[in-house]
Amino acid sequence: MENKKKYPFGFYVCSFTFTLERMAFYSSKWLIAIWIVAATAKGGLGLEPAQGAMMSANFVAFTYITPMIGGYIADHWISPRICVTVGAILMGAGYVCGYFATGSAMVWMMIILVSIGTGLFKGNLSGVNGQQFHEKEILDSAFTIQYSFVNIGSLIGTTFVAFVARAVSYNFCFLVCGILLFLDAAWFGILGKKHLGECGKYPFKQGQVKERTAAVSRTPLTHSQRDKVFAIVMVTIFSIVFWLVWYLTYMPVYYYWGPDSGCLNHANWMIGSFTVPSSWFDSVNGLACILLGPVLAAFWSKKAQTPKGDLSMFKKTGLGMVFMGLAFMVMCFADIIRGENQASLLWILAVGLLMSLGEMVFSPLGNSFITKFAPKELLGLLLGFWAFAIFIPAKSYGYLFAILEKQNFVAGYGTVGLIVLACGVVLWFADKKLNKLLTAED
Repeated sequence: MENKKKYPFGFYVCSFTFTLERMAFYSSKWLIAIWIVAATAKGGLGLEPAQGAMMSANFVAFTYITPMIGGYIADHWISPRICVTVGAILMGAGYVCGYFATGSAMVWMMIILVSIGTGLFKGNLSGVNGQQFHEKEILDSAFTIQYSFVNIGSLIGTTFVAFVARAVSYNFCFLVCGILLFLDAAWFGILGKKHLGECGKYPFKQGQVKERTAAVSRTPLTHSQRDKVFAIVMVTIFSIVFWLVWYLTYMPVYYYWGPDSGCLNHANWMIGSFTVPSSWFDSVNGLACILLGPVLAAFWSKKAQTPKGDLSMFKKTGLGMVFMGLAFMVMCFADIIRGENQASLLWILAVGLLMSLGEMVFSPLGNSFITKFAPKELLGLLLGFWAFAIFIPAKSYGYLFAILEKQNFVAGYGTVGLIVLACGVVLWFADKKLNKLLTAED
């Protein structure tokens, strides 16, 4: 009964809505990167790895710039629930474009439709889910569990997409992704109406769902509210460095270590006579995040009840960056000790586990952090800004990969790893000053 009180069924409706959407998204992220560099005889476009990295980066990047716009729309004008449903339909239409694509024009049409749909969908779905909880103390645990649902989608999609691509075609995989999003729209539209009550029924700016008839306040932000907004912005800016390196990690795995077409194959991906597809690196991330979700949710909940309390969001973000930097150090160490041979696949597994731990330490809590401290009239906008901040690294990692591809592997990737380690340490020790912004009163 206690668990039922903490997590109403509407929470699972929203969380599973993320599962289906992320199943399609992460499958497509891998598909674009590999499909573009695969030989035309194998159904690909036969382009260079750097071009594949940049097109994949465009697909990821533009899905992180539109949620600010979608959040503003849901703050002021349109029901967030309507935004989520329409967004899922638009994404489904985009993936269908990928099914018909034979060149870059239809790929760009897919990217545009998926990006617009994601803008209406992503931040607003988290906002609706957050409205179901009146006790802020359990938000960290709830959003960590939600993040596990996200990674269930990632795991399922990236585990099986390679088999579908090999058995049928790359393009057919996009059709499957489109069908998933149409099913998602029906799932959320039907069950959301039944189980979400008033949550997300009216624009966020109208405040609590029970106060929908109240006049919208036009009072300027107070000093303490501005401090909280500044704190949210600071965490978001540091997260940019983390995500730049996180997304970058996939490119050397696909193209330097990986076994797929166009790759240099510096690691041994064979298990007996079976060649492990590089999409399973994505699966490692998804599985690790699923397993870590409940563990970290319980850990944060237990730590919050201790006299010292939970780690602040600033320390968690710094810790996540440290783990991400260590993942790069492991990758560089693997390249040093392999000599002229192929590295063991276990090193790639270790990289995946470290980056997943870094991600799970702070990323699921971003939505919780913003929901706790954002002024209610800026909730959708700041949730969108959290997603928008990933646009910069998502757009940049392809270009950074193109630069690093021309450098010595250890020197280039080692430098990147050291930089993100240093940023994590700086943020950890800046915790006290930044945390005062959240506790200041008018």
